[in-house]
Amino acid sequence: MPELPEVETVRRGLARLLPGKKIVSVWHDWPGSKPGEYVSCCAGSGPGRIADFSRQRSKATPSRKNQQSAKIDSQLATENTPTTYSKSFPNSEPDVQAFLIGARVLEVKRRAKVLLIELDSKYSLVIHLKMTGQLVYVQGSTLYSKAKRFGAGHPNDSLIGELPDKSTRVIFDLVEDARQQNVRGLTSHKLTSREMAVQKKARLFFNDQRKFGWVRLIPTMEVPNIDFFLKVGPEPLGADFTAKAFIERLNKRPKSNIKAVLLDQTIIAGVGNIYADESLFAAKIHPVTRVNDLDDRQKELLFHELRRILELSIQKGGSSDRNYVDAEGKKGSYLTFAQVFRREGQPCPRCAATIIKTRVAARGTHICPNCQKST
Repeated sequence: MPELPEVETVRRGLARLLPGKKIVSVWHDWPGSKPGEYVSCCAGSGPGRIADFSRQRSKATPSRKNQQSAKIDSQLATENTPTTYSKSFPNSEPDVQAFLIGARVLEVKRRAKVLLIELDSKYSLVIHLKMTGQLVYVQGSTLYSKAKRFGAGHPNDSLIGELPDKSTRVIFDLVEDARQQNVRGLTSHKLTSREMAVQKKARLFFNDQRKFGWVRLIPTMEVPNIDFFLKVGPEPLGADFTAKAFIERLNKRPKSNIKAVLLDQTIIAGVGNIYADESLFAAKIHPVTRVNDLDDRQKELLFHELRRILELSIQKGGSSDRNYVDAEGKKGSYLTFAQVFRREGQPCPRCAATIIKTRVAARGTHICPNCQKST
């Protein structure tokens, strides 16, 4: 599962590519479809064998009123999702036609580990990559030799191979006018009129091998009311997130071990195993230490170390754990700077004691037994 720096790296890459693009059509897989067979739920011609979306839907499709309910929408990605919906794209055809097709991308944002693509229709695409989700942007035809490609997310051959493939769940067709294209510098060679027409087009592929991820279309004003967003904690790198606020959040679970609290997304958003281990090492705190056994000085130090490490990781493009790749196909390099994570058996960079791996909060945990003494 990507952590905050990995998703933020993806966001920053896509934020350079998508704003200003117009979505002209979209396809998604549907229950019972075969690999390479897609359903066209809007205008345009699609890849592979195209089925009529209207014939695949049943009368059980939720009403517009239900679709606009954030609570109902948050349930669509669960196992209770009606079989007439794609699990990866649980959206009604009327909403897609009214609020997605023809809309332009305004901004790409992030909340915790979730990507938000805001549209000028006052709707947003809410995207969770989960474990194997991937976004691949292709400028020009997928078969055009000079096409510009950007990969984001879980690494596999889909980042560089021909698309769509077996893992493709959703495809967005995009257009951009020539003026924007030239400003972005995407045409560095002389193009024929036919090639120029091709290069004005782009596609964004949502691929997901294990089908845990999803893309939902939700009214922008209702996004904060999704169950997950109502429960998730503050952003650790937020300008208004202070050491005092951090301490108050930790103190909500006084008898829990500090690592479990850092991993709790309702306490702080986006922190996962890698950055919990690294920040605790930097602050010289043993992961099993209970929150109420730490004084405010230690908690404040942990706050500053966590922010420092998250910011460093973003600068390095995220971690390379599982080879997470950013929007330009670059692997994150933070793990080459990691002090303890996945360095068991190696000397501690601070005291030369041997780093060990143990288990805390049901997760593999890396510590220096000398620097991080258990109280």
